[in-house]
Amino acid sequence: MADEDGEEAHNGNAAIAVIDAVLIAGPTASGKSALALAVARATGGAIVNADSMQVYRELRLLSARPSLEEEAASEHRLFGFVSALEPFSVALWLAEAQRVLAELRAAGRLAIVTGGTGLYFKALTQGLAEAPKSDPDIRSAARARRAMLGVTGFHDELVRLDPASADLAPGDTQRVLRAWEVVTKSGRGLTAWKADQRPLLGAERMAGFVMEMDRPVLNERIDARFDTMMAAGALEEARAFWALNPSEDLPATKALGLPQLRRALGREIFLEAAVAEAKQQSRRYAKRQGTWFRHQTPDWARLDPERGVTAMRDAILAVLEGP
Repeated sequence: MADEDGEEAHNGNAAIAVIDAVLIAGPTASGKSALALAVARATGGAIVNADSMQVYRELRLLSARPSLEEEAASEHRLFGFVSALEPFSVALWLAEAQRVLAELRAAGRLAIVTGGTGLYFKALTQGLAEAPKSDPDIRSAARARRAMLGVTGFHDELVRLDPASADLAPGDTQRVLRAWEVVTKSGRGLTAWKADQRPLLGAERMAGFVMEMDRPVLNERIDARFDTMMAAGALEEARAFWALNPSEDLPATKALGLPQLRRALGREIFLEAAVAEAKQQSRRYAKRQGTWFRHQTPDWARLDPERGVTAMRDAILAVLEGP
């Protein structure tokens, strides 16, 4: 069967019996979405989001979500299905991913999990602690306590309650609040809960790939993509988002570009300065992503985006088809 470009599509059915999922990770702007779409078209698989900002329906442009045309070309799951006003977490994503992967497996279809959020991939392949669920009253108490003690004082208190939490950065609001909530509610720290975690996707059922490219080339792609976002209406998307008056603690408020464009909308800085700062923050984020994937996924195959989508797709298909 030929695909839309006239190329002969690969039949991955034989490999799918062994490998349920292809995992495509990498830094922002490295071309993950285009590669995932190429693999989906070749295999009939479905693309599953593993990016913490692409879950939000209000942030299509600023999260670099696939376009409507791309979403129509192949099935996309877990994209834009959560309100940015909800405190979404890796645990909630993992629960949704478990359901989606089970559905695809039952249908004999390949799951093409793609994104740049390392913790999502880590939860998928190493498991996530089944710690107590979030309690609104305790979470409110945690926020009040943090406001009273300050960022550093609250972190110090958390470390006294759970010494293993010392590795958490004081400014990592979401994770610090969650750690305080868990140890306060259960008397047991997150590290202790994590000791019991189990992976959702075993190594024998997946093939992992990481996009890697020279930093200067990636930086150019990041800058060009942000310019494209702006031309497509990213400023208006930011205006609409901030008009919702979201809580500052919500993860969605940290989306690349949102804080900078907010300052421009408030006339604190010129738009040109906001764009330059957003690009810089995106480049720094990509560097952190690259470092994380190098350290956390050393056994995953590396793909060079400069080789082109077709070459990378064929490298993935060769692994699926086996010897």
